[in-house]
Amino acid sequence: MNSLSPRSVFEPQPEIRFAGLRFHPLTMDEAVTALAARPAALPFDILITPNAEHAWLRRKDQEFDRISAEAWLSTNDSRVLRKAAALGGVDLGFAPGSHLVERLFQEVIAADDPITVIGGQAEVIADLARRFGLTNVSHHNPPMGFIHDPAAVRAAIDFVVAHPARFVFVAMGPPQSEKFCQRIIQDGGATGLGLCIGSSITTLTGRTPPAPQWMEARGLVWLYRLAREPGRLWKRYLVRGLYGLGLGLVDSVAFRLGLKTPRA
Repeated sequence: MNSLSPRSVFEPQPEIRFAGLRFHPLTMDEAVTALAARPAALPFDILITPNAEHAWLRRKDQEFDRISAEAWLSTNDSRVLRKAAALGGVDLGFAPGSHLVERLFQEVIAADDPITVIGGQAEVIADLARRFGLTNVSHHNPPMGFIHDPAAVRAAIDFVVAHPARFVFVAMGPPQSEKFCQRIIQDGGATGLGLCIGSSITTLTGRTPPAPQWMEARGLVWLYRLAREPGRLWKRYLVRGLYGLGLGLVDSVAFRLGLKTPRA
């Protein structure tokens, strides 16, 4: 299945399956072009940016797996997975969420364009508006764990419907962000594109310092983040991330031996 063609004016893209994940192997420029080309009036859909942790989540959560398989655009967020795929002769592309968010605000979103942000602290969103001169930002911050509270989910969906925007930035981690976007799709009342971006806005506004460029270039952002917050992130990177990397390395060997193909 190619999920881009029936719901966008953007040209259909090949899909790659790697480490149990689904990728549109786009560069940053190609991904920004895809986002800019999608009409704002189309029914609501999702951008996801899988990394190694997503492989673990998809194996453990059937709902998350279904959502990931149907998202309008799915671009690679992991240099580590990209290097693992290259061992099997496959290029996953690289268009991580934090980079896409920055490029959108720098190149695509005008100061007076309506944008909607779900999640994140009010002061962080205010920083974002100041940095880019944004004048039409709507922000709703649901309670922690709201995805399990139907009334809180309903309130957040209603907010998105009442504040139509070309881009809806969902500033919370997986799988909650993806599940919330799926609830919006099922509701059927919203337009625009939901971007499941995790902590990208806090990084963009300087609230969370980015990794040094030399670590970024070598795929060591995970190590930088782990060193800063070991108690919170050790399981993400040392358990879930390594699980996803292991699946990827197995796939790379299978590609080299001709036992399977990366094309969906």
